[in-house]
Amino acid sequence: MKRMLTSTLFLALLLVSFNSNSCTNYLVTKGASTDGSTMVSYAADSHIRYGELYFRPRGTWPVGSMITLYDRGTHKPLGQIPQPAETYQVIGFMNEYQVAIGETTFGGRSELLDSTAIVDYGSLMFLALQRAKTAREAIKVMAELVEQYGYASDGESFSVGDPNEVWIFEMVAKKTNMKVDKKTKKSYNADKGAVWVAIRIPDGYVSSHANQARITTFPLDNGKNAISSKNLSQIFNPEVEVVYAHDVITYAQAKGYFTGKIEEFSFSDTYAPLSFDAARFSELRVWAFFNHVNGDMKKYWDYATGKNLQSRMPLYIKPDKKISPQDLQSYKRDHLEGTELDMSKDLGAGPNHLPYRWRPLTWKYDGKEYLNERVTATQQTGFSFIAQMRSWLPNPIGGIFWFGVDDAASTVYIPIYCAINRIPETYAEGNGDMLTYSPTSAFWVFNRVANFAYLRYDLIIQDIKKVQSELETKFATYSPVIDMAALKLWETNPKAANDFLTDYSVNMANSSVQRWQELSNWLLVKYIDGNIKKEKDGKFIQNPWGYPISPSQPGYPDSWKKSVIEDNGVKLKVPEKKN
Repeated sequence: MKRMLTSTLFLALLLVSFNSNSCTNYLVTKGASTDGSTMVSYAADSHIRYGELYFRPRGTWPVGSMITLYDRGTHKPLGQIPQPAETYQVIGFMNEYQVAIGETTFGGRSELLDSTAIVDYGSLMFLALQRAKTAREAIKVMAELVEQYGYASDGESFSVGDPNEVWIFEMVAKKTNMKVDKKTKKSYNADKGAVWVAIRIPDGYVSSHANQARITTFPLDNGKNAISSKNLSQIFNPEVEVVYAHDVITYAQAKGYFTGKIEEFSFSDTYAPLSFDAARFSELRVWAFFNHVNGDMKKYWDYATGKNLQSRMPLYIKPDKKISPQDLQSYKRDHLEGTELDMSKDLGAGPNHLPYRWRPLTWKYDGKEYLNERVTATQQTGFSFIAQMRSWLPNPIGGIFWFGVDDAASTVYIPIYCAINRIPETYAEGNGDMLTYSPTSAFWVFNRVANFAYLRYDLIIQDIKKVQSELETKFATYSPVIDMAALKLWETNPKAANDFLTDYSVNMANSSVQRWQELSNWLLVKYIDGNIKKEKDGKFIQNPWGYPISPSQPGYPDSWKKSVIEDNGVKLKVPEKKN
């Protein structure tokens, strides 16, 4: 996603900007999940991204219909392209055929940005979802769109999944190269398009990306499992596992980015070379996910922390255990707990062990540069999701879009079935925005609770987790029953099944926001003025006459007292009493 620079490192050639507007994706194949689902997760981390659930209904379009494209980072109009005869319904970033797409921006070489292009990364995602019934078709649609209209964004990694497979798809724009047609005398961009590579993640494996290009070497066109864009129509051959732009290597050679042997060509090393920033702010989040599911990740710690950029992590790994949607929800809440970089453990966490640092991401003191860790769970998340896709069920039942707004650590992932016919009012577009508070908006309700928790994090987050677990456990328990009931309805009345799933999704979403509003009020009462009212099972304790008993006042931990004394102990020390 579009981001503001936070580091001056590596500016000579690259725009590898690892700052406030970063995202994290996980990809899970059928053989790596607990139930045979495929899954794609995404966190839209941005200081200006509002958390709401997008809804684009299915449509039919007369010949000549056009759609206006807008830059996702600024909302600037970019241009218009024709609509197809039919578009598919999209909820969030998942369509009615259980195709889901996520993304993270890695920047790449800033000199390659195309000023004439009109299709940005956000438009690519929505257009592909509206036009594709499979992940392979989505990749084909995206590749053809940038070939025709140019690519108007920084380097991007996309997660593309359907009920049967998941792909990682990385793309960089080609520099504007204006020439004049000798016949028409009109100028045109001779290098319009993008260079890209797409790789299918092998079944039984998981992958991840977080604002750094991760595809290195890959097999070249062999007519079997790897094809170039010259043979893009062959992407539907199930044996094909790698697809790439036909000029991805020759373009790099022409620009002087690559001079080695063709078989040694690495997409990431060429178009988005690694730096300390790339490892520490981005690959470390990939490492955190891999570390949750595989016990052999310690060997990549030095790489992920930027100490050794030579021993790169693999693009995908085989997990030690099967993974559920609820597992992915918990992994989205990672703050590097259990590592030496756990942000809740140092002085910057304050007395209440806050695992967050306000921006900027890097800062200077006395002429030296320092950093705040960039972890998976972050305060500026607009929304995040886990798209769960199940091949053994009809599409409207098989696709569940587990959706949460604001900070993943304190959100609740609600179940939204992919083909519902209306959006929950509390999550709907237009219910508030980033500059307009709405008391009925899920985004503002969850933000109110999260920002209150940041004040006394180690205490308040425990109360949040209780309600979070209560709701998410309920949804996980209900899902098999809801699936079964919907499937029974589907056999005789598909419309009734869709209405049933719509009612369920909307009711769970709206009731969750109501529960969070109640939690917000309860937390204010419990923690007002630095006191902690005593309670049991969520009920505040009273004396026999109905008056509150004295609250507790736990004070500060010894580690914090020690720091305060070292800083200002002379002024604060109470004189010793004389005998």
